[in-house]
Amino acid sequence: MNKTEIPDNSLSEQDEVFSLAVDGMGGDGAPEVVVAGLAAAAERHRGIKVLLLGDEAQLRPLLAKYPKAASICTIWHTDQSIPMDMKPTSALRMRQSSMRLAMDAVASGRARGVVSAGNSGAMLALAKIVVKTLPGISRPAMAAISPTIKGDVVMLDLGANVACDWRNLVEFAVMGEAFAKAVLGLPAPSIGLLNIGSEELKGDEKLRVAAEALRESPLASQFHGFVEGHDITAGTTDVVVTDGFTGNVALKTGEGVLKMATTLLRRVFKRGIVSKIGYLLVRPGLERMKEWLDPRRYNGAVFVGLNGVVVKSHGGTDAEGFAAAVDVAMDMVTHGFNDSIRDRLSHMSALLSPQQNAEERESAVPVS
Repeated sequence: MNKTEIPDNSLSEQDEVFSLAVDGMGGDGAPEVVVAGLAAAAERHRGIKVLLLGDEAQLRPLLAKYPKAASICTIWHTDQSIPMDMKPTSALRMRQSSMRLAMDAVASGRARGVVSAGNSGAMLALAKIVVKTLPGISRPAMAAISPTIKGDVVMLDLGANVACDWRNLVEFAVMGEAFAKAVLGLPAPSIGLLNIGSEELKGDEKLRVAAEALRESPLASQFHGFVEGHDITAGTTDVVVTDGFTGNVALKTGEGVLKMATTLLRRVFKRGIVSKIGYLLVRPGLERMKEWLDPRRYNGAVFVGLNGVVVKSHGGTDAEGFAAAVDVAMDMVTHGFNDSIRDRLSHMSALLSPQQNAEERESAVPVS
């Protein structure tokens, strides 16, 4: 499938539909990291077909270097790419950029999902305008997987929406549940609302209203209630729902704590001969822990609530990390992630009606 193809925007029955459209020029290590990552992904996903967007002069030699990637890729040539520091408003005007064309491929139905390690702000802006949100979803959210002592947890929103109302939080719960089913393989993921306490009267009004709505929804049996910051790493629930401001702070704090713990461990084991001997004794366990907490395993934040699968890889990732982002996208495509959201929303349309129930809910929930 290693050929050059420049599709138009229409899609006929004879046209090939790709599993993913991949931005070949996005990220600090692009395009080589992208192509090397696709080579690794090719071994894990039988039948995957990738529309690779970018500069053919750069991509063609790399596909020759990575034949496994070449076997699954079709090049869509463009010599435009969005710089990592470009403002979203400027990126929107670049209609022939590799990221924009990848979004166009999903919007037109030529590809079922998109993966890029490029500019986050530009990617979110393009996703909203080109791919658009699902009917019944007021705002897309950013979701990702993080490690816990029990396994993995899905967190959202992680920065797409700084301010949210109760309805947004309920929508995030719906999308987070579908994400956990598709990517973690959980049949009935438990859901928690991040709050300053687990008691029912804690938190602001939007949290209490959202909790009341979830208790009356088809997700009632899966709704755990309020969870606190320590519950995230404890694995108290499979899905943690919050607004983008709080979620981003929690994510960055967790990353900082992990870096601090790693630095302190290195200092301890370098203090003297006894410490170095101790390190040799515990090294196998530390290596297993390092592998478990490897950030590359959790690479691949997802913009959920859109009319297509949109996965954002970390800009500074390596090939294995990019392959992990492709894994996430393929899990969502294969397991009908968006169909699951549509089905759940169809049973919650009355509950989420902003005019029908908002005033009644807000007056019914006591204020502490």
